[in-house]
Amino acid sequence: MELKEENLINIHHFLPHREPMLMVDYILELTPEKVVTSFEIKSDNIFVHNNQFIEAGLIEHSAQTSSSILGQSFFASPESNTKVIGFITNIKKIEIFGLPEAGNKIFSKASLISKYENICQIFCETFLDEKLVIRTEISLFIQEVK
Repeated sequence: MELKEENLINIHHFLPHREPMLMVDYILELTPEKVVTSFEIKSDNIFVHNNQFIEAGLIEHSAQTSSSILGQSFFASPESNTKVIGFITNIKKIEIFGLPEAGNKIFSKASLISKYENICQIFCETFLDEKLVIRTEISLFIQEVK
């Protein structure tokens, strides 16, 4: 997948996560129903062990990718000072097919299955090149903190 800087969306506008828990670098495409993200796995990432991006990192990356679909409604403008809390409420399905290594760049595609107020169910797949590394179906909750 080719990255063109003018087409990249800053993930900080859609997620409250910051280092060391930020597991998405860029949003490549975003609509109310789907998102495509990229993430370069650095060797000092907290989820890298023995040079591999472990399962917990893949799950967190999937959740952050997925939450940007619902999160975009909270971070409507880049100047927004909105504070949100969000978490995984349910993992309906998870399949892990491989662990990428430090230095690899992964791409994820997530799509909205259903949404009710601040809860949504999302299907997400993550790829290393053309190889599927994880497939998830998760439910997320996001709420503004006053």
